[in-house]
Amino acid sequence: MKRILVTGGAGFIGSHVAEVLIEAGHTVAVLDNLSSGRRENLPEESRFFEVDVTDKEGLEKVFSEFKPEIVDHHAAQISVNRSVREPCFDAEQNILGTINLLEASARHGIKRFIFASTGGALYGDAPSIPSNEDTSVIPLAPYGIAKASAEHYIRFFRNEYGIEPVVLRYANVYGPRQDPYGEAGVVAIFSLKALSGEGCVIYGTGDQTRDFVYVKDVARANLAAVDGKPGTYNIGTGIETSINKLFSEFERLEGSLKVSHDAARAGEVFRSVLDVSRAGNDLGWQPRVNLSDGIRQTYAWFKERIG
Repeated sequence: MKRILVTGGAGFIGSHVAEVLIEAGHTVAVLDNLSSGRRENLPEESRFFEVDVTDKEGLEKVFSEFKPEIVDHHAAQISVNRSVREPCFDAEQNILGTINLLEASARHGIKRFIFASTGGALYGDAPSIPSNEDTSVIPLAPYGIAKASAEHYIRFFRNEYGIEPVVLRYANVYGPRQDPYGEAGVVAIFSLKALSGEGCVIYGTGDQTRDFVYVKDVARANLAAVDGKPGTYNIGTGIETSINKLFSEFERLEGSLKVSHDAARAGEVFRSVLDVSRAGNDLGWQPRVNLSDGIRQTYAWFKERIG
């Protein structure tokens, strides 16, 4: 069993990761600045440090006190729109914050660095669908640029200090605890709109597609990364789902729902789905939760708290 530091572990994905690691018997500490994470998301068995990844002194204290063997890095500025408005802030959090963690990891002899990256924001309108890990990385927004840059720094620290990297490029993650306000995942937004009776908004025709992967499957991928083969892996389902099909899943749960259409968002990728065969071959990981079951579980979670 390992001592694992989960950054961003009070957030949507990070809290599920921390839970799965603890359930597997690992000792987990969570590092989070609570800018978007919530204390109520923290697993009871975890140790908590309220520290920002840009705080070098704070990080040094955490590493010295907790003595992790593995870092699982989910702390990030996650808004693509904000990255466009404030590219310096995005770079500070997502590039410099990652470098700070890598430097601390090198000083303290960390054996493995697991990094939450992104698929869609890196591959964009990819020439091949589904997109594999060898697809050209040509990010359009500062958010994707920062994630790509962080991946390069992680490889540098592998070569220079021998830290084993496991880069997980996520598809569109959804599930309980996702924030339905602001720039959030469409599943969380549809859940809130359906429960409030406001009606859902579909941008464009609704024929645009995404690869929707349930958050607990993503958490299991992180567990597989603890002892799995180092490398870069897509984490999704390999299933292409249109927004119209997604909306129909909500109508199966609630009956007829209000819906309106608005103009397509400028710069939005039309098709996005990931080839996840490498994760299956090298990590022994496969998604388990199908879309219908995942939406049902997510909607039930929102209904219990909001409905």
